[in-house]
Formats: sequence, structure tokens, C-alpha cells
Amino acid sequence: MTASVKSAVFPVAGFGTRVLPATKSIPKEMLPVVDRPLIHYAVTDAVEAGVERIVLVTGRNKGALEDYFDIAYELDRSLEMRGKEEARAAIRAFLLRPGRVLYVRQMEPLGLGHAVWCARHAVADGPFLVVSPDDLIVGETSSARQLIEAHARTGGAVVAAMDVPRAEVGRYGVIDTDSPDGALVPIRGLIEKPAPEAAPSTLAVIAHYLLPPDVFAILEEQQAGAGGEIQLTDAIAALIGRTPVHGLRFSGRRLDCGTTLGWLEANIAMALQHDEYRAAVLGFLKQSEESGAKRAPPV
Repeated sequence: MTASVKSAVFPVAGFGTRVLPATKSIPKEMLPVVDRPLIHYAVTDAVEAGVERIVLVTGRNKGALEDYFDIAYELDRSLEMRGKEEARAAIRAFLLRPGRVLYVRQMEPLGLGHAVWCARHAVADGPFLVVSPDDLIVGETSSARQLIEAHARTGGAVVAAMDVPRAEVGRYGVIDTDSPDGALVPIRGLIEKPAPEAAPSTLAVIAHYLLPPDVFAILEEQQAGAGGEIQLTDAIAALIGRTPVHGLRFSGRRLDCGTTLGWLEANIAMALQHDEYRAAVLGFLKQSEESGAKRAPPV
């Protein structure tokens, strides 16, 4: 029987440089996808999967994240006085009990591995999730629940994975495995951002993980990897041989909201799943397509 997963770490200290200038004055995790910010989706998925402790690893100018998971007294009172109870209930519905959301400061941008290491004292002594809100996975079952269910079968570490074109492997950590087929594959090695010709497979790691607490001792060594940063992928690779490490081909569609195009795609994808907006969005897309088809080609 594996230990239950009660903690989730969200590395949210980054500058969001891939979506500037939108993120010049607001955290990228607060960019809205339809009617709620990215961080809302990530935290809600973890809570619905049974996680009790939410750890946000923040940096400078990330106060909006803390405010989002707090009561906005002035707004709450204004909505109450104006009789807007539906809106008032909506901003209270996702608030967690005091003490369930913890904030840790990553003082220097030294990589994802360093961000996770900064959360070591806030995570209970057991397996925990690490979730990048940038990677929004849309499907019937959240990635958090899928990882927890996979961990219940295998123990050890489980990383979310998906197949990518070989030309794109240099953007990811790539899995080396003897058993490349199937939803849950044993990992014998991980290579961070390999050249296409050197990649052991095209099965790429996505920034959703379930890790054992043993990873903190490895991250404590502060060994810099690709890009001069402390890579979480390197620490997971060091777990191989000490504990089971598996890659999970998750079900669902991954949308990289850390890029402007991915964020736009996410808004469309989520709007099409929304009962209130689906018909209007479909109509707008059809109208836009017809309008574009009628335009004269450029000279």
C-alpha cells in the first residue's frame, strides 16, 4: 500500500517572459482562461484529487496569487450590498480553509529543481505532486488524479509524458525506456533537452509530476544541469535504481499556456467546453472563417 498524496507544489516564481508584455505587471499564472486564472485550474484539480496542502513557490511581484486565494472584503461587501449573490458565491466557492495554502519564496531563479527544493519544509513527509500551471491538461480526468492513481499502482515517482515530434524533443526532458508502448512505462533514464538525433525516444516529460520525498536530498546538492539551472529532471533521473520511476501517457490534451499561442488555444478549448459560451464561440469562429475566406488574397 502506497502512502496517500496530501501535498502539491506549484512553482509560480517565473517571470513569464514567453508571454510578454502581457506579464509585465501581472503574474502569468493570473492570466485568465475564459473566466478564471490559470492557477485556479491547477489548484482546483489538485484539491479535487484529494490534496490537502497547497504550496505555492512564489517570487517577487507575485502578491496577486496570494490575494486570489484570500477573501476580498471590499469586493465581497460591495456584492452583498448590491444583491449580487451569484457573483459573491462564485468568488468564495474556491477558497480553502485557512492554513491549507502555504507560500514559499524562491529568492533566485535557479531552475525548476531549485523551486521544488525551496518547498521542502512545507511538504509533509510523503509523496507529493509538482504541477506547473503553464501546462493546462484538458480531459475527463485531471492529470493530478491520473498521477495519483498511477502512483497507487507503482509507488515511487511518476511523471506525466506525451509523444512529440522528434524535431521538438530539444524543448523537453526525454524518456529512455525499454518498454516504449503502453500508458505506464518504466523509465531507465532521462535526458534534458537532447538534440533530435541523440534523443532515446520521442516520449517527452510534461511539467506535472508525482515525486517521493527522497528527491529533496538529491536537490539539496544544488547540482546545475542544462542551461546552468538546477533541473528537476536530473534529480528524477538520480532516483532511478533507488525507487520505481515511471512515465504516464496521460489522457487529455496538453495546452502550453506559457506561450501566447498556447494561451489563446486554451481559451478557445475551454470556452468550447463551457455551456454558457460554447454556441457563441462556435458562431464567432464560423463567422470569422467565412469572413476570412471572402477576403481578396494579398497582392
